Amino acid sequence: MVASLCYDRRHRGTDQLQLPRKTRLCIGADAVVELTGLRNPCVQLERFKAGLMAAVLSRDAQGRLLRKAGVMGIVVSGGVVYPEDRIDVVLPDLPHRPLEPV
Repeated sequence: MVASLCYDRRHRGTDQLQLPRKTRLCIGADAVVELTGLRNPCVQLERFKAGLMAAVLSRDAQGRLLRKAGVMGIVVSGGVVYPEDRIDVVLPDLPHRPLEPV
């Protein structure tokens, strides 16, 4: 199912952390990346700059850990990608499964 969503860098309208597992991001003419999970931040962030780990981790109202470091994916189809390329979001078939830390 192709979503009516488009990730446009000018609007940044798609919350990648909320997309379901196996969502495909079609980038430019040929590249396709399939989302596999949430990026699990590690201590390397803190070594790079103090405070980065705290910036990408928080807790929700129930105390559950929220990761805001981005998503992980696999390249399904390679291609040349340009900064101005459109990114189309293709949702997987139902039922949707949330991204989990990998």
